[in-house]
Amino acid sequence: MTHILAVDDDNEVLETVGRVLRHENYEVSLASSAAKAMTILETNVPDLMILDVIMPEVDGIMFCHQLRRDPRFIALPILFLTAKGGTEDIVSGLDAGADDYVVKPFELAELRARIAALLRRGARGDRSADSILQLNDLRLDADTYQVMIEDSSTQLTSTEYRLLRYLMEHPNQALSPSHLLQAVWEYPPNTGDPDLVRAHVRNLRAKIEKGTRRKYIRTIHGVGYMIST
Repeated sequence: MTHILAVDDDNEVLETVGRVLRHENYEVSLASSAAKAMTILETNVPDLMILDVIMPEVDGIMFCHQLRRDPRFIALPILFLTAKGGTEDIVSGLDAGADDYVVKPFELAELRARIAALLRRGARGDRSADSILQLNDLRLDADTYQVMIEDSSTQLTSTEYRLLRYLMEHPNQALSPSHLLQAVWEYPPNTGDPDLVRAHVRNLRAKIEKGTRRKYIRTIHGVGYMIST
């Protein structure tokens, strides 16, 4: 059974989310703080985590940063619940390593759809993909989610990995944010937020272009993004 961990210091929200998830036949664990969530994670890594941003002591942003530094949780899909709907706040969450976000107050149907999309991507994984994909001097490893450039390697999150792989599999094509939302995030047409794509592209650039003048991911103004051969 698919296991989802929900973390929120608001008991009313936590119980509502738990009730909805159990109705969808998920196995559910609930935690009211990052510390309690970590206790669960140490013994049972879930298939997906729903994480509140604003929490006392360790907030969701800080907790997400901590998890992404741990190899055990690199591929864990993380969906942020945030009461802050501003672009900067959302981007901060994505920069921390979240895969997606839902703004409070949220529609339950939207929450279900985002969860289903994340789980669908996780279940499919990259079993059909070649273990190593190479384009120019970029080498992407499907087993470790690492990108290698010359003699250095950089760890990617699962969403960063999927985004970079899609760009590498479609070189010399200008891909719009709406196209990438459908292809990488598997959202239906005309749904999803382009800021989701922009934030992950920025994170990828920071990782693969660090310490070099080379620009691997080009911005095609008015269109989207492209990797050239």
